[in-house]
Amino acid sequence: MKPSALRAIHNTDTESLKGSPIPAVGDDAVLLAAYSQAVVRAAEAISPSVAFIEITKALPQARAAAGQRSREARGSGSGFVFTPDGFILTNSHVVHGAAKVSVTLSDGRRFDATLVGDDPSTDLAVIRISAGRVPAAPLGDSEKIRVGQLAIAIGNPYGFQYSVTAGVVSALGRSLRSESGRLIDNVVQTDAALNPGNSGGPLVNSAGEVIGVNTAVILPAQGICFAVAINTAKFVAGQLIMRGRIRRAFLGVAGQNVTIPRFIARAQQLATENGVLVIGVEKQSPAERAGILDGDVILTLDGTAVRSVDDLHKLLTDTRIGAACRIGLLRRTEKIELRVIPGEIASSA
Repeated sequence: MKPSALRAIHNTDTESLKGSPIPAVGDDAVLLAAYSQAVVRAAEAISPSVAFIEITKALPQARAAAGQRSREARGSGSGFVFTPDGFILTNSHVVHGAAKVSVTLSDGRRFDATLVGDDPSTDLAVIRISAGRVPAAPLGDSEKIRVGQLAIAIGNPYGFQYSVTAGVVSALGRSLRSESGRLIDNVVQTDAALNPGNSGGPLVNSAGEVIGVNTAVILPAQGICFAVAINTAKFVAGQLIMRGRIRRAFLGVAGQNVTIPRFIARAQQLATENGVLVIGVEKQSPAERAGILDGDVILTLDGTAVRSVDDLHKLLTDTRIGAACRIGLLRRTEKIELRVIPGEIASSA
């Protein structure tokens, strides 16, 4: 790593180094010592909160009957305690569908855990252990993250417990497709090495604050890893603790992204040449009751442009459940507006 980059790391948000003089660029030993000290202190601060999660899932009957020795499948992942009374954040794909979840803390204590709720659409889940007071990881603010700052990942790759890797924040504002098909927005990209088993572990800054929940790597690429921003995780975790699921609105349409012919866009003075083509309407759905038809192109929702299916998903938040909305459509070559009242769809957990 270049000395200039190390000096930038030296000047990041490491509380213990505030007020220290900036060493000369050529003083590699001092710079490397500052970098090492930042990683060590952050890892020591966060490690007591990191959890090793082991799960057991029942195999489908067909697989169990096809010569499987056991009717159970086992897996593992990571997580971290974020409240002193034992609530743990992890990835949905780590615990989704698990028949049994157990947690081992860094001090060796092992507990059975209960699933509080999980949300495949953001790949986040909350589990809980009954352990009295346990060390909770301090949560940072992902709005304050800057590209290039130090990023430290702690987890259990391939079962090697409490492994630490370090890198930098490579990019902000990424979007990542979850297993449910929805986009997870404001994902943090890092080059801190992640491997299977790191999923659900914390991504922390040099002050030991969690700035993301490690969730995915791009294979076979090297150094392209992603974490769900901690501000997203705070919101989702709060909803899961209160309700056990995330409330989302729905219209009851199947759609696909489409480009509107330019001559139609100009004739109708459309603000965009993109929209969502309705290719199916569910029976007795809000869309059917509103009069939306196959072949309509969704252009706007309450005046906000809908350029893609993902745009539509972003707009269908829980605040729209039961609230009348204006939906702008292109029907053949005519622009129309209908009134629709979105319903509530249960979490896919």
